[in-house]
Amino acid sequence: MNLLKTSVLNGVAVLIKTATMFVLNKILAVYVGPAGYAAIGQFQNFIQMITTFAGSAINTAVIKYTAEYHEDEIKQRAIWKTAGSIVLFFSIIFSVLILIFQKQLSIYIFHTIAYQSVFVWFAIFLTFFTFNALFLAILNGKKEVLKLVVANILGSLFSLIITSLLAIKYSLYGALVAISIYQSLAFFVTLFLCYKSDWFQFRYLFGKINKEIVTKFAAFALMALVSAICVPLSQMFIRGYLSHEYGVTYAGYWEAMIRLSTAYLMLVTTTLGVYYLPRLSELQSLKEIKAEVYLGYKYIFPLAVLAGLIVYMLRDWIIALLFTKAFLPMRDLFLWQMIGDSLKIGSWILAYLMLSKAMTKLFITTEIIFAFSSILFTYICTKLFGFEGVTIAHLINYGIYWLVMSYFVFKAINVKVR
Repeated sequence: MNLLKTSVLNGVAVLIKTATMFVLNKILAVYVGPAGYAAIGQFQNFIQMITTFAGSAINTAVIKYTAEYHEDEIKQRAIWKTAGSIVLFFSIIFSVLILIFQKQLSIYIFHTIAYQSVFVWFAIFLTFFTFNALFLAILNGKKEVLKLVVANILGSLFSLIITSLLAIKYSLYGALVAISIYQSLAFFVTLFLCYKSDWFQFRYLFGKINKEIVTKFAAFALMALVSAICVPLSQMFIRGYLSHEYGVTYAGYWEAMIRLSTAYLMLVTTTLGVYYLPRLSELQSLKEIKAEVYLGYKYIFPLAVLAGLIVYMLRDWIIALLFTKAFLPMRDLFLWQMIGDSLKIGSWILAYLMLSKAMTKLFITTEIIFAFSSILFTYICTKLFGFEGVTIAHLINYGIYWLVMSYFVFKAINVKVR
């Protein structure tokens, strides 16, 4: 499967997912408002951290080694068996912990016990949540792009239906419950798609944990855990800072901007995950790796720039269509956010190379440094430029990150690969 074919197939799923996200944005804008957006952002950051600790930390490794061992089914099954056992163990552990500390978590995340039962829903469905992610990783590593696309489309439809119904009926509480459960329900669809494959058997998913494979997973798990701590915590800190300085409504505008960026960049970011990660994992020749990176800058980066330009030019129409008049102040964030998003994609093309070759020290160091710098630049830029400084900080942070990736990744790859 080449870059073009993967992008086309993936594009179908992304268009549907983007459409569902746009519809959901409108529904959430109407029924939860800007302040509700801030609360949803906090909860999604919490979910990101917990699911990573509950087993999703190894999914990148599952993709990499499933793709790398594409000619050896025995090794692939050993990877899946160890992964499945790890995910089951940690999912159960974290489900119990969430049930025990549900009240404290509600107070910490939402500053009220009103949403305590949301954590009960999340704990009940956590195991399905993490296994859905594991099955998607296996499909990705097997390059079963069509099945991966179908799974993602149906997952998007689950998200739209469940979140719409619950948000309309129960407002913010319903939206939070929907976020807790919809990916877990998509598990049954993903399981069915895997089950219909010749290479899938339940006995390949559980059994004795292979210590050698755990060692292989360790580097990727460490990278994922660091990312799962740094990125959500930095976003939660920035959201809290904006709430304190400008009010929770303005924090909601920033959250809406982040969600819009995620939506319009989805074709680019998912192509990086679906095509680039397994493809770069396979390549051993420095010449082939550089050629693949060149393709990324030839096709993927210009697409991100074009998308950002279109979104900026249509910003007033987008706010009116996807949100409500209450979100008009976010208009000031578009210019710097779009430029920063383009720089982010430029840097991510190299960052995926770093990830595929397990450059653990470089990844961890840059994740920690740039999580802190995002907070620092946000503080400095908002003091200098006011609320729109939060997106100026985004631009500066990813501009510097791209420069660092350009220098260190190729320096490391020249040593690692010949």
